[in-house]
Amino acid sequence: MARRDNDTDTAEDGGVARVEGARGTNQSGVRAHNERLVMTLVRQMGPLAKAEIARLTGLSAQTVSVIMRGLEADGLLKKGAPVRGKVGQPSVPMSIARDGAFFLGLKVGRRSLDLILTDFHGNVKGRRHMVHRYPNPDGVVDFANRSIAELIASLPKTQRARVAGLGIAIPFRLHDWAGPLGVAPEDMAAWKGRDIAPEIAEGWDFPVYLRNDASAACGAELVFGDQNRPRDFLYFFIGFFVGGGMVLDNTLYTGRTGNAAALGSLPILADGRVRQLVDVASLISLEQLAAAQGGATEMIWDDPSSWQIDPDVLEPWLQRAVAGLAQAILSAACIVDFDTVMIDGWLPPEVRAEIVARVQRQLQEDGLPGIEVPQVRAGTIGPDARALGAASLPLSDRFLVDRTAFLKG
Repeated sequence: MARRDNDTDTAEDGGVARVEGARGTNQSGVRAHNERLVMTLVRQMGPLAKAEIARLTGLSAQTVSVIMRGLEADGLLKKGAPVRGKVGQPSVPMSIARDGAFFLGLKVGRRSLDLILTDFHGNVKGRRHMVHRYPNPDGVVDFANRSIAELIASLPKTQRARVAGLGIAIPFRLHDWAGPLGVAPEDMAAWKGRDIAPEIAEGWDFPVYLRNDASAACGAELVFGDQNRPRDFLYFFIGFFVGGGMVLDNTLYTGRTGNAAALGSLPILADGRVRQLVDVASLISLEQLAAAQGGATEMIWDDPSSWQIDPDVLEPWLQRAVAGLAQAILSAACIVDFDTVMIDGWLPPEVRAEIVARVQRQLQEDGLPGIEVPQVRAGTIGPDARALGAASLPLSDRFLVDRTAFLKG
């Protein structure tokens, strides 16, 4: 089974972050929903005893006991040490069993492929990586199937059946990008009308999901990132092309086609003319600068931690990228009153930190009358954001509740 991001029944990532008004139901026939509700609370808040879960959800103590016993029997929850109070029986907190389920995430990049295997908390248990000149669908499907088999085989035999699904993070409309990739249009033509998700799903007995790569990276921040963040924020991911996502009320907003918050397309002023953010804040422009100076470019895509870029190449790219990001942020702030912007990417941590600091300074210098300048923060996931965002899709859909399950008031 393959499912795209804008399927109407796909659970939304952002729902995991709002639990203060959560309510379950004691009616029969909805055990799956209540199990998800319990899993969401325990995953977000940490170990909880059944009395606390009953209080938070409005479920009866008996209903909670049945749910927790079932989740424990399925290997999804585990008991902690009893906590003794002043009176009554000791309470037994339950926590997520990290190895209760595993999730696969495939990032299809314009210069590289990554497939990771994670546990419930986003800890990477295994990975496969490949650099290529450009992606072609047959090669991606072959890489995915081969890597899935290898990663599943790396698990103990008793855990292999616990792989709950594969998510795919992929740029949309790949057939349009032959020019920037430096290849002939016919090299990318095979992507037009091609959907690799059902092809990969044919070979496996778990569901396969698909989402735009920049939106997936933003989803990783919601599901696996630092929960000490605002309910609304704008998100940039700097990869081959810069892209982004928009979070409203703790929910990733992907829009009608799944391509909302296409921040790379925002118009900016650069070199005295109107351009797009993608032209100045993408790694392809850094690659082109490095190549023009006779430097190596492969290490940009192989591993961000191994970058060795001449400062005379990096500095002009940073200046242009920062100026473009600041303009894009101010434009977006005119539409939605974000108080926080997060910037992440396929970047060394020190480069990301430099971009964040410079963008914040640039915003203070360029601030517009009537617009509150947002705070700029570094994303908390890093280079794996797209692959982890892909892995979050089966986790969210199969084990967490969406935001509509949490009632206000």
